[in-house]
Amino acid sequence: MCQTRIETAARLVRGVEDAYWDVDTRQLMVTVKPDRFKLDRLHRAIAGVGHDTESRKATDEAYDKLHSCCKYRDVDIIAQHRNTDGTFRREDYAPEGKTATAPTLCQGQIMEKTAKRSTRPIIGATVQWLGSELGTVTDEDGKFELARIPGIDQLLIQYVGYAADTLSVEDGKFMQIVLEEAVTLDAVEVKYRRRSTEVSFIDPIKVQQISSAELLKAACCNLSESFETNPAVDASVTDAVTGTRQIKMLGLAGPYVQISRENIPDIRGLSALYGMTYTPGPWVSSMQLLKGPGSVVNGFEAMAGQINVELKKPQDGEQLHFNLYGNEGQRIEANLNWRTALNERWSTAVLLHGEHQSNTNDRNRDGFLDNPLRDDWIVMNRWRWVGNKGWRGQFGVKYTSVDRQSGQVDFQPDEQPGNPPHWGAMWETRRTEAWAKVGKVYPARPYASLGFQVSAIDHQQESFFGSRRYDAVQQSLYSNLIYQSIINNTTHQIKMGASVQYDYFDEFLADANYQRNEWVPGAYAEYTYLPTQAFTLVAGLRGDYHNQYGFFTTPRFFLRYMPQAGTVIRASVGQGRRTASIIAENIGALASSRQWIIEGANADTPYGLDQEIAWNFGLNFTQSILLATRELLLSADAYHTSFQQQIVVDYDADPQALSFYQLDGWSFSNNLQLQLEYELLPRFNVRLAYRFNDVQTTYRSGQLQLPLVARHRGFLNIAYGTTNDWDFDLTLNRQGVQRIPSTQTNPEAFRLAEKAPAYWLANGQVSKTWKERF
Repeated sequence: MCQTRIETAARLVRGVEDAYWDVDTRQLMVTVKPDRFKLDRLHRAIAGVGHDTESRKATDEAYDKLHSCCKYRDVDIIAQHRNTDGTFRREDYAPEGKTATAPTLCQGQIMEKTAKRSTRPIIGATVQWLGSELGTVTDEDGKFELARIPGIDQLLIQYVGYAADTLSVEDGKFMQIVLEEAVTLDAVEVKYRRRSTEVSFIDPIKVQQISSAELLKAACCNLSESFETNPAVDASVTDAVTGTRQIKMLGLAGPYVQISRENIPDIRGLSALYGMTYTPGPWVSSMQLLKGPGSVVNGFEAMAGQINVELKKPQDGEQLHFNLYGNEGQRIEANLNWRTALNERWSTAVLLHGEHQSNTNDRNRDGFLDNPLRDDWIVMNRWRWVGNKGWRGQFGVKYTSVDRQSGQVDFQPDEQPGNPPHWGAMWETRRTEAWAKVGKVYPARPYASLGFQVSAIDHQQESFFGSRRYDAVQQSLYSNLIYQSIINNTTHQIKMGASVQYDYFDEFLADANYQRNEWVPGAYAEYTYLPTQAFTLVAGLRGDYHNQYGFFTTPRFFLRYMPQAGTVIRASVGQGRRTASIIAENIGALASSRQWIIEGANADTPYGLDQEIAWNFGLNFTQSILLATRELLLSADAYHTSFQQQIVVDYDADPQALSFYQLDGWSFSNNLQLQLEYELLPRFNVRLAYRFNDVQTTYRSGQLQLPLVARHRGFLNIAYGTTNDWDFDLTLNRQGVQRIPSTQTNPEAFRLAEKAPAYWLANGQVSKTWKERF
């Protein structure tokens, strides 16, 4: 008992690698890292659990909590535990043949109340055992794990701007603690209102943390419609017939952005455009968005940026959530989220989504539907498991059924697709997904962890656009093994692992069949150098083998420097590679009469075309200024993306054709964004941004700006929340002039202007919260 308590306390001291307490000599022996270890901390830790040391005496309160057999100050008790030869009976202090067993864990989550009376996690709250020096801080989900110290059963929880909380701990119980958002000091109330979108000053990679409060500004309806209040992302409609929405970052189309769900690849391949509609907005708890290349841990496909979507978890949040949406066009959506904890180890959640529109709308009376008719159903069941000795796991399944119809108002689905009297388009998608994540944390080594991810996707799609049919199948399998630790000390951190990506595609476009099998096993390592809090360097390298493109490496580097408090400079450089699914990524063009021409020359590669390769270079500057007691946040981002290899999608060569061919020349994107955020008045927030895009590609006809990409974009978001829970939000977007693909070879009556005019787009929302549940 004494041995377990003393060794556990010692191992939790910073710089201690191992500890052994000898029963007979009553001495503690430790293995330490000299550059991280301080002897006084060890003395304080041992005294904190009730044991005197040669330089520090335990408090009477800590001593009194010891088991009666451990009352070493009582000579009578000591005598009771001696053998006849004067040595101590080891069975009284530790199990025979053992040193300390792994300490049991205390687990929980620290939350705060929001203005809407819901809860959200607090990052960086301090959690420590009362009366000791041993503690930890909460992670990005507000969660913590802390090894139990025998004899102490009370936790002290503290966070700046919140009232400290002390509570008793029950063994094996996961705790959820909600701190008061304000504390009163001499009749002065101190409050802190978090931004709905935040950027860390510590992370070497500039990542925007988008909270559920930001997502609520877009009341409808799925992931593709959740970026209208974010100036870093453009959300647009690919064509008027299918109504498909896609995003752009750095002036580049969505497929150049790696989109993951809880750090597992999600939207890619056949779902490259439609996939964002498969994630309902009410399912999302938060998102992380970054421009440029991301960590090599997440793969090699990111070129313009990464978006990671975190869904609502089985273990926290509201137990029941119901959402109903309807509009004047008779589009109806419903969402039902339910979660429960079955016991201390298992929790589960069920998320349901339904969407329906059968009313035909043709407001401009052009004979075509304004929006597709739809009948969508999405269901997910996910589980979380908490095991012994630091093991954790989660797994889930998701099923998506999508039925859409578009085209002329009088089109009927039972018309013959070969030569119908009315033009129409229909597409049906059936998608099944399953995934699992298993991880282990080491309580004695909090810097080390091991994780394994695996996912599988079966995607079936049938569709036709007029007389042109497109059917496709995708089956994918992904696995990733991740280990992270330190080298000697936390100045040198390392992540390493191995992954496998398998994809099978079978596509039929009209009479042509495109089939491919892709196997990509790979390994990676990422080193972080953190000599001071003001400087961080991250260097990552992947090595992957593609069964058709061969072996390749993907390097990525990130640098962060903080010359003074409130000022951060970041730089990044990295390479990205991807196999383009050219039909699925340009599916909107099937709604036109253009002839598809794929100029592939290599029979051994997908579509006969090469892999796309791009380098991305980024520079960020962020400045925080305290102005009138409120923070003014200024930022400037500059990115350059240069393609070594690219598949050119050419709408300009012939208005009656769409050509795909290998890049022969320059293709690049230059992006500059300036942004200001400030709480102008209490609860009155302003976000102002300007972005410049210069995106050019070498076509057969010469170097041209990419079509339908505005060189200039202005952005303004104004948000105000009243003290009685009214919220007002207004977003203004100014899209500049955009180039239209050339139609000069058409007869004059069918020629379009060379450029589309600039325009304004406004989105507003008013919401009222009456009670925490409504």
